[in-house]
Amino acid sequence: MKKIPEVTLLFWVMKICATTLGETAGDQLAQTMHVGYAISTLLLLGFFVVVLLGQLAVHRYVPMLYWSVILATSTAGTTLSDYMDRTLGLGYALGSAMLVTLLLLVLGLWWRSEKSLSVTSIRTRQGELFYWTAILISNTLGTALGDYLADDSGLGFAGGALLIGSLLAVTVLAYYATNLSRVLLFWIAFVLTRPFGATFGDLLTKPAAKQGLGFGTSGSSLILLGVLAALVVYDSWRQRSAAWQDHYNASGPAH
Repeated sequence: MKKIPEVTLLFWVMKICATTLGETAGDQLAQTMHVGYAISTLLLLGFFVVVLLGQLAVHRYVPMLYWSVILATSTAGTTLSDYMDRTLGLGYALGSAMLVTLLLLVLGLWWRSEKSLSVTSIRTRQGELFYWTAILISNTLGTALGDYLADDSGLGFAGGALLIGSLLAVTVLAYYATNLSRVLLFWIAFVLTRPFGATFGDLLTKPAAKQGLGFGTSGSSLILLGVLAALVVYDSWRQRSAAWQDHYNASGPAH
């Protein structure tokens, strides 16, 4: 099964775009539209289950389907984190600690079951389920961490985004300059891109009085959706072009 995209620069750009959109779209539903965190979480988890079933049913990488599941985990993670931190009153620090523990538990069970956490070696249905569970938890964790940095740490939205961006830059440097495990660096980067998206999303949506750019949840979501849709179309075109080229190369010598 080759159902996960190659981890290239395009992958990370799409991941950041999807997770940022998840932040703004989750806030749009729960806050701007006044649906509330609990109902929004149930609706978005339902959407996640639907698109995940589609992802599990296919046997190849389908960009629109794969990134729909990523977006679903991001939007559901946004409202779920806010429900834990604000409605249940756990706070960002405690909520983050609980989610870190849960993520480590899932990764530990995944390792014990599959003997690898590499996303390029997922070959079983169980491995897929561990993968998507870890992504859902990591995106929920990222929202809590992003809110903690933006609100409780005193860094603000821009400061939080700058800090996470710097940590991502260090991770990239470690990838090229050290022999650290590529699997470890992947998951570090994967987790960090979510709070980066959360803080960047808040930077886009919040008014200038709160150190934001004032685009609002609706405007920011539309912009990000347009960018992500364009990237998905481009990625789909790349997949078709590669498949056509492989077919041509395979059949060419016969003619």
